[in-house]
Amino acid sequence: MTIEGLLGRKLGTAQVFDDQGRLRGVTALAVGPCYVTQLITPERNGYSAVQVGFGEAKRLTKPAAGHLQPSGGQKLRHLAEFRTSDLSSHNLGDRIGVELFEPGQRVDVSATSKGRGFQGGVKRHGFRGGPRTHGQSDRHRAPGSIGAGTSPGRVFKGTRMAGHMGARRVTVRNLEIVARNEDENVIFVAGSVPGADGGLVRVRRTRKVTK
Repeated sequence: MTIEGLLGRKLGTAQVFDDQGRLRGVTALAVGPCYVTQLITPERNGYSAVQVGFGEAKRLTKPAAGHLQPSGGQKLRHLAEFRTSDLSSHNLGDRIGVELFEPGQRVDVSATSKGRGFQGGVKRHGFRGGPRTHGQSDRHRAPGSIGAGTSPGRVFKGTRMAGHMGARRVTVRNLEIVARNEDENVIFVAGSVPGADGGLVRVRRTRKVTK
């Protein structure tokens, strides 16, 4: 079996017609081209995987350039490993693109969500806020009580409060590939994908298909 996924970039949202003539809301993902930069073997590393590189880097450190030299010496910006059960079908420097995915296939897409900065409890956790009557002129979006004073006398860890929101790794599972454009190395997946347009995404064949 070939590797389970590739790196790519989110291009944006669009609408396409599927094979049944239905208009579908999709997210366009440019997957690859990726290049095989290292073969992870069970004898040396304890598991089987393929390391691929994606995107052009302006400059590389000497260790990074030395690592990429055996695979052709390309200046690749992003590296990632993907599991595989058959290393014999891959060689250093191989180019892998959109042909890895087929329309109708299900994939999991991981990316870094949009950063929202420091946000209050209403936006971050969906709290109602306080009453807007009886003189409560400045408590509309306040968090309210966060614990008793005497017992337990402290705030429990994990209490939902205001804080940093977004800029986290998010995985959306079981997305259907609606269409594929081989000329542009683009796949169209049904639904939304985390992150901003142009952001790095990791696309893998889903491990658990749900209807």
